[in-house]
Amino acid sequence: QVQLVESGGGLVQAGGSLRLSCAASGGTFGYYRMGWFRQAPGKEREFVAAISWSGGTTLYADSVKGRFTISRDNAKNTVYLQMNSLKPEDTAVYYCARRQAGGSSYAMTDYDLWGQGTQVTVSS
Repeated sequence: QVQLVESGGGLVQAGGSLRLSCAASGGTFGYYRMGWFRQAPGKEREFVAAISWSGGTTLYADSVKGRFTISRDNAKNTVYLQMNSLKPEDTAVYYCARRQAGGSSYAMTDYDLWGQGTQVTVSS
């Protein structure tokens, strides 16, 4: 059974960078579209970025546009989230997820497989 495992989180100062990875174990990403979400303490989980199976189409939340970049390496069954110019408000647990066929990239309910999350903390 396929599992998603995130890594790369940590503590960074404002203005710094982190690169998150999401690897599929026990299987492949196949032709699935993938997404990243985040959840800050006391807040709902929110969409961050999504990518098509080929990597040719990407979507971003307005709050991260121009600072974050989503990419994937299907040969390595890994999706990445490069985060630059980090701000304290980016502090959250970041989750990668596999999107079901159809539906919306922005809707949590359209993703059927989730990783355990990785903590990102940005200090001011």
